[in-house]
Amino acid sequence: MNKIIAIAGPTASGKTALSIALAKKYNGEIISADSMQFYREMNIGTAKPDMTERDGIPHRMIDILDITESFSVSDFCERCEREVQEVISLGKLPIMCGGTGFYVDSFLDGVKFGQFDNDPVLRDRLYAELEQVGIDAMYERLCTVDPENTVDRHNPKRVIRALEVYELTGKTLGEWNAESKTEPPKYDSLIIGLRFLDREKLYERINKRVDIMLESGLLQEVEKLISMGIKDTVTAGQAIGYKELYPYFDGTATLEECTEKLKQETRKYAKRQMTWFRRNPKIQWIDLDDMTSEEILQKGCGLADSFLNIR
Repeated sequence: MNKIIAIAGPTASGKTALSIALAKKYNGEIISADSMQFYREMNIGTAKPDMTERDGIPHRMIDILDITESFSVSDFCERCEREVQEVISLGKLPIMCGGTGFYVDSFLDGVKFGQFDNDPVLRDRLYAELEQVGIDAMYERLCTVDPENTVDRHNPKRVIRALEVYELTGKTLGEWNAESKTEPPKYDSLIIGLRFLDREKLYERINKRVDIMLESGLLQEVEKLISMGIKDTVTAGQAIGYKELYPYFDGTATLEECTEKLKQETRKYAKRQMTWFRRNPKIQWIDLDDMTSEEILQKGCGLADSFLNIR
């Protein structure tokens, strides 16, 4: 069975640096599992590694979508399978890297999602209704047909998707997902998780990262994307790092207020990521709190050596 390594963990934990180091050591190529790094032009706000950071290591699944395009977990699994097979055909080691845990788990666990034909007319109608009545009203509608739903009421894409599934299939999103099946995994996988036991240390890294993003031109990037229509898009427009700055350009909030909101939302996102990853008993954790970069790499290489049977 072919082997694959995945580097997982919350935002700002150092996944990119470790994945590149491992790719250099083990002749690997990196496959992004960050749902926002798929989008072109969204560079600074997604912490997308630039060519200097990549250090000659090929990165796949980056810059594959326009900001107007949507991309589901089933789309990811299908595209990722092709990329992984191509890496293997080159005699290299696939290394997944990203914090979108649902995508990582779905691919590695071999989940096959139920299929049904999308109806663009229905979707357009639902989004038109969303614009007219607002997210709260659409969420209340969802609750009438699916009182036990676990959809984030503040995520328009998820609310509309759940309503779309119900209107097309007569089943709730939970029922539809339950019909998805898991096949035996195609790959022997090692998941290396990066975490801070002291959450405040991670939060300090997040706050510093936001400051660096702003110094690196995040405002200019957001302004450009607004001119390209990102605020009207369903997926890209809701990305953390972008939507928090819209009020600044609308003149309804100061830069300081938006910056603090961005830091706050990123910290909340990191907390949600860790909640997801903690449920996975397969992850082998590296606790970063008091480790140097060299020690982190040494630990990661130790796990990889054992997994790859390198002595």
